[in-house]
Amino acid sequence: MLQNTGKLAGYTIFITGASRGIGKAIALKAARDGANVVIAAKTTDPHPKLPGTIYTAAAEIEAAGGKALPCIVDVRDEKQINDAVGKAVEKFGGIDILVNNASAINLTGTLETPMKKVDLMLGINLRGTYLTSKLCIPHLLKSKNPHILNLSPPLNLNPIWFKNHTGHPLLPDFFLDQQPENLARQMEEHVSVDILTLSSDSAATGPVSDMFNIIRGILSPDIVKTTQGVYRFDLSGDHAGVWYIDLKNDAGSAGSGEPPVKADVVMTLDSSDFIKMFGGKLKPTMAFMSGKLKIKGDMSLAIKLEKMMGMMKSKL
Repeated sequence: MLQNTGKLAGYTIFITGASRGIGKAIALKAARDGANVVIAAKTTDPHPKLPGTIYTAAAEIEAAGGKALPCIVDVRDEKQINDAVGKAVEKFGGIDILVNNASAINLTGTLETPMKKVDLMLGINLRGTYLTSKLCIPHLLKSKNPHILNLSPPLNLNPIWFKNHTGHPLLPDFFLDQQPENLARQMEEHVSVDILTLSSDSAATGPVSDMFNIIRGILSPDIVKTTQGVYRFDLSGDHAGVWYIDLKNDAGSAGSGEPPVKADVVMTLDSSDFIKMFGGKLKPTMAFMSGKLKIKGDMSLAIKLEKMMGMMKSKL
């Protein structure tokens, strides 16, 4: 059983196909972390073979400690998605994470697969993923740490997925080679670990992200107590973006996007100079005097940040 960290507390996660299987496993894991979960799926009445509806999933999510919003959504229907997105924003104030989980797969061979089933797979897997992302992105852009997680069949590289296998009906939302409850249990133990990283900077890659991974590793209540400052970094160049370090609240935090509270210090510089500065290869004073670093806000707090930079040398 994966340990919950509380990192997703207060985050709103929009999950397609979350009434059962993988989607519900992710939803429950997020719910135990205190997240708001939008269940965007089309199952409102119990399926004869696959248990679970958007309403039973919502009840489980609430029981697990999260907040749930069940929405009737066929991901091929633009109006239904748009309505669900609107309800999510109205109820929870926005959307932070989109999980494109609803998918379809058919295990018959190419010559044996009717075009009706091909159209269904393309409609759900391709159109549905694109359409849901398109309608959620305007709201994701308002989040301080937005992410999109795309899932698609097959679930693994087991040869069964690639043989000309027949006898499995094409069912919207999920196509499972085992009982849904067993798969959900497996997903909680393995796949759903990815959801825990969504509140960090898993979407960002490169040297700046790597540097922030090191920064997060040295955060401590002691540094927060002795610093008491919130810093924002407006980076330009090859790895442009906005990042922050909060050394004022709780045990401290750092990541991409706007800081959780108003910054006391705003530093503007090229991303390459940021890496050099925190890597001990460029002194902040020299960067400031040469014009490479521009500082707005409390200069005394800006100077305090050098203490953290000194601590990072041993970590590099």
